[in-house]
Amino acid sequence: MRIGHGYDVHKLAEGRRLILGGVEIPFDKGLLGHSDADVLTHAVMDSLLGACALGDIGKLFPDTDVKYKNADSITLLKKVYAKVRSRGYTVQNIDSTICCQKPKLMPYIDKMRINIANALECNVDCISVKATTEEGLGFTGEGEGISATAVCLIN
Repeated sequence: MRIGHGYDVHKLAEGRRLILGGVEIPFDKGLLGHSDADVLTHAVMDSLLGACALGDIGKLFPDTDVKYKNADSITLLKKVYAKVRSRGYTVQNIDSTICCQKPKLMPYIDKMRINIANALECNVDCISVKATTEEGLGFTGEGEGISATAVCLIN
């Protein structure tokens, strides 16, 4: 049994789509990054890579590599999970939190859970996605960016 922790943050910017957990969310800004900048999926990937002591997504999918420009993070998650499986592990559970002042994410959480569960070949009941505001405090509270954390248990 192994535990991993992941964290990611991206700045909000105009002219970008907002993708979280593989779900496109209607909003006037999106996350700025080399890939689709899906902070939730990135945090999940880093937790899985950490549990297997395989580094982080920057090592696996460097932002200097043009083939990852605007990459779909759910597709990258499947690649990460293939590495986890090659080490003989499967996901037991993921617990994640998105820190975001706006937009409200509750209507999209179930679809995020399904997308992540499908990518990780596990039951949706093994995937927890929570969302919280930071009461207007800090860069996420001021609407400058969105962050996410994830913890995984693999066995």
